Amino acid sequence: MHTAERRTLARLPSGTTVETTVHTYGSGEPTVYVQAAQHGHEVNGTEVLRRVHHELMRRERELDGTLIAVPVADPISFDHSSYTTPPEIDAKNPNMNRAWPGDPDGSIHQRMAARLWADASTADVVVDLHTGSPGMLTHTVYRRGDDASRELALAFGTDVCLAEAAGEDAEDEWADRGFDGKFRVAASAAGIPAITPELAHNKQLVDSAIETGVRGVFNVLSHVGVLPGEPDAPAGQRTVRNHLGRVTATASGLFRPASDAALGRAVEAGDHLGYVTDPTSYEEKQRVEATHDGLLYSITRNATVSAGQKLVGIALPLNDGADTDGADGTGEAGRTD
Repeated sequence: MHTAERRTLARLPSGTTVETTVHTYGSGEPTVYVQAAQHGHEVNGTEVLRRVHHELMRRERELDGTLIAVPVADPISFDHSSYTTPPEIDAKNPNMNRAWPGDPDGSIHQRMAARLWADASTADVVVDLHTGSPGMLTHTVYRRGDDASRELALAFGTDVCLAEAAGEDAEDEWADRGFDGKFRVAASAAGIPAITPELAHNKQLVDSAIETGVRGVFNVLSHVGVLPGEPDAPAGQRTVRNHLGRVTATASGLFRPASDAALGRAVEAGDHLGYVTDPTSYEEKQRVEATHDGLLYSITRNATVSAGQKLVGIALPLNDGADTDGADGTGEAGRTD
């Protein structure tokens, strides 16, 4: 059984409604909630859910539970093909992924989140599909210390899973940037295992990223028993931790990554990762080096950089509790959703 319901999420000052479509497949328990395009230029997740839809129509009789799927969680930023909405629409929460679990009487994004939370909060697990930049390693983020979310992340099946601390366990930057309002964090805090897969590339449909997402959604459905079978996860998955750290530009200029600064590479503190040079004097302004031992998971692809801009992201080994290091000594990877 499949239904597609148009849902009013909020109203703009003109009275125009902000609407999206909520798809429901199957019935009964357990329930999986999946959404995409909280950030409007992150379109691969939307295409993932389209392909999942067509496959489920073929496998409808196999469903033993419910999938709720929202292909466009934030229609406003989607229509603007932007990461956030214009501040004129929501000056308080321009980023919808800082507004969860929402407030039915709050700002535009708080109201939108509250309407979707009514469905998400009934689920047994939550998947929030996002899209990283072309210079970011595909990975799945989960809340550090949440074993059920960790198992869900591993079941989704990316090569790298990133444990991210939250709340009082996180660094000060967490509170400063409103990360407690992330959808995944709100769900985990409510006792719902939740993950954020970061599929490579934004603003363009990339088949490799989409195929990873489709396989991941079906892995989750098998993991919780909505579909028969076992998740098809790769061998040798790595878990690492996001320390919210980064190698930043100490000077403005042109950034040239080192030839061996490849995504997924293990690095040691002091390893050479590139240069920042003055485009007019040709002077080397910065020798970019790894600040920690860990996993190289992001490299900016923009050659023109400003002082203070992130150049490289390094995820650190993970060695606490159930989140143990892999055989290669690296545990977790990530981004800020």
